[in-house]
Amino acid sequence: MPATQTAPLLTPAMTSSYRSATPWVSWLSVLTLAQRELVRFLRQRTRIVGALGQPLIFWILFGAGLQGSFQGPGGVSYQEYFFAGVAVMIVLFTAIFSTISIIEDRREGFLQGVLIAPVSRLTIVLGKVLGGTILAVGQTLIFLLIGPVISWIGLAPAIETGLTLANVIPVIGWLTLLGFTLTGLGFLMAWPMDSTHGFHALMSVFLLPMWLLSGAVFPASDAGWLSWVIRLNPLTYGVAGLRRLLAHDTSSLEQLPSWPVCGTVTGLFCFCCLAGAVGLTQRRTVHNVR
Repeated sequence: MPATQTAPLLTPAMTSSYRSATPWVSWLSVLTLAQRELVRFLRQRTRIVGALGQPLIFWILFGAGLQGSFQGPGGVSYQEYFFAGVAVMIVLFTAIFSTISIIEDRREGFLQGVLIAPVSRLTIVLGKVLGGTILAVGQTLIFLLIGPVISWIGLAPAIETGLTLANVIPVIGWLTLLGFTLTGLGFLMAWPMDSTHGFHALMSVFLLPMWLLSGAVFPASDAGWLSWVIRLNPLTYGVAGLRRLLAHDTSSLEQLPSWPVCGTVTGLFCFCCLAGAVGLTQRRTVHNVR
């Protein structure tokens, strides 16, 4: 009988050679990974309710409770001031829940299969981040559309901010930049972890305070020593940029950072998060061979 031949196993050197022969970015692979994130999201109905329900409750209850005691820049109400902050909150939490699946993918073996595929690490990161960004932008746009409707029917005080035909394209572009930034940050945090409990703990002590100290909840000018913390927080400039785009009255924007500052800081923060995520995936770790 002829001897049975077995296929040689892929060694790390062979995998690296295959990967180096492929394009720097495989857009088909990027879209496939992004599509997987969308399908997973649509199959988990509770994520849809939680992603929009909690921010809406925050916006209505906080606005109702602080309406009489808060006077924002330019005389805006708290409901109107908090509007952009809640929108960034949706982007942040969507990024968190989309990147936490990295830990689940590693446990189920899917991540190991992706890592040995002949695609670049940048392709893997972009696929994951693009899926999370699409989800974040879509859910945030829904909130930006229904927020004024809630105010109009009387569940919240009237606001003079939101989407218009003039700002819808810039708002989508800015939300896309924020989505890439925060999903890349979530990728950085989730990649080295092997427990979802640890990720939730890090979310409580880092990501949530990062949002609270971004000028989303209260302005930096009235925060005392916290104003310096807010100014050093890179997310502050993402919130300020969105607030500039959504505001219909420019008198409330005088204390915000200028557009060049918002764009430069947010762009650099996005680049650092994505570059760090790509660099992290190139490191060999025992977590990825389980």
